[in-house]
Amino acid sequence: MVERTPHRMRRFLVPGVLGLMAALALAGCGGGEVRGTSMPGPPTGNQATFVYLQNVDVVTDWDPATSYSNELVAMQNIYESLTVYNPLTRRAGPRLAERWQSSPDGKTWTFTLRPGMRFHTGRPVDAAAVKASIERTRKLGQGAAYIWDAVRGITAKDTLTVEFRLKYPAPIDLVASADYAAYIYDTQAAGSGDLGKWFQRGRDAGSGPYTVASWQKGKEKELVLRAFGSYWGGWEGPHYQNVEFRVTPDLNTSWQLLLRGEASFVQRLTPELFQKARGTAGVRTLQVPSFQNLLVLFNTASGPLADVRLRKAVQKAIDYDGILTALKGAGTGATGLVPGGLLGHVTAAGAQPHQDLAGAAELLTQAGYGPGGKPLRLTMTYAQGDDDEQVLATLLTNALAGLNVQVDARAMQWNAQWDRGKASDPARRQDIFVMYWWPDYADAYSWFRNVFHSATPVSFNLTYLENRDIDSRIDALPSLLATDRGAAEKAYAYLQSALIGKEAAVAVPWVSNYQRAYLGNVQGFTDNPAYPNVVFVHDLIPSG
Repeated sequence: MVERTPHRMRRFLVPGVLGLMAALALAGCGGGEVRGTSMPGPPTGNQATFVYLQNVDVVTDWDPATSYSNELVAMQNIYESLTVYNPLTRRAGPRLAERWQSSPDGKTWTFTLRPGMRFHTGRPVDAAAVKASIERTRKLGQGAAYIWDAVRGITAKDTLTVEFRLKYPAPIDLVASADYAAYIYDTQAAGSGDLGKWFQRGRDAGSGPYTVASWQKGKEKELVLRAFGSYWGGWEGPHYQNVEFRVTPDLNTSWQLLLRGEASFVQRLTPELFQKARGTAGVRTLQVPSFQNLLVLFNTASGPLADVRLRKAVQKAIDYDGILTALKGAGTGATGLVPGGLLGHVTAAGAQPHQDLAGAAELLTQAGYGPGGKPLRLTMTYAQGDDDEQVLATLLTNALAGLNVQVDARAMQWNAQWDRGKASDPARRQDIFVMYWWPDYADAYSWFRNVFHSATPVSFNLTYLENRDIDSRIDALPSLLATDRGAAEKAYAYLQSALIGKEAAVAVPWVSNYQRAYLGNVQGFTDNPAYPNVVFVHDLIPSG
């Protein structure tokens, strides 16, 4: 999951759930709301093709074992996992596996596959293929492969039965629903050739409803998928036969393409355009809470913010309420690291932060800075082209300027920002790193394991925190989740208090609300917060 750009999610609906989920989408799933109708409006375009617009490149990595970036929106239509997260039950549901069970101690999990499934290559999706997929992903050890850390061994018991033996209890049913590193694929697709190189040419070896028709890196119409005729989910009734992913950096252009019926779905609009879409005939809108939040990460290891008093001062200087007002519904106040809907979410009164400039000034003064003291200079990096992060940068820079703190806030392309954050020379790193985060599967573990656990070399742990007590508590989380959810809840609460309060390693200004706009003739769409920005196109119903 490399490009943590704003707004990315996905979902999958199992047979029998589609009607219910479509109704929830039209009523407003998970506290969201849908406006607009399927009344005649803009031209409907080609009903056989679903056109998805996003403002950044779609594919950075074609290998399902290592993919960890924006290609999620396409990969979840090409590849499948054993299970899928169901936001209604908040548990894993069937996908390639139709049922599963665990031993009483949570250390042995057995999955039974659906019969008769095939990869796009023609080979069967069987227990041996599941074993080979996950073992290759684990061996490569990239992206989100850490999700399988608990696995000691995998056995294909028979053609349709797969057994996982674990080193310690872990929720493998949830792990198997992850948005990355849980894909099942044909490891024999390249024959005797290099499978990694075979994938990077824009080829796929999935089992999902769509397969790659064309890929043109860097082009506006970057990726086209076509229906896989032998898909186990079937093609009875109306379905989109093709999916186009188009890159449209300018959101005004995206809006015009939607109005002309040349696009089916726009991943993101500005708050102003979203309000306009809500009142436009023939356009549907959907606003729903997400599992994605913005993290303001402080350099705890080097530079001025190695002083915890200064980190706490910057926390207090953030205009949390002003930012939410500026976001105009695209974000809600955070009450910790863990968004609502996930185990570990903090709901205690007073948990949502507010700006405290007097408190910030006092802490700065204690450290020898602030009004009347020596000037403090900080560097901050954030995503270029992200209007919401720009709001944060502007308000924080202005607030700190009044406290004799100068912030050099730099908007950067993601790869450049991330490379600077990972620099081996601490002098090259920033003081404040701004990025989005969301879970790799529907559990809060991803925030703690990836962002706050010490690691060498640096990856996403961009606070550079090294705390053995926090590390050990993070390491215990998967086992607690599988065996004692009450204890897991307490562990998450403690870690959030330690990281935000005692260590002041991070501030969390908001949790994102997804604001979607799509044509009124697209039926059955809803967001699943466990799969950022993904539209599961096979589940949609095109209407004329």
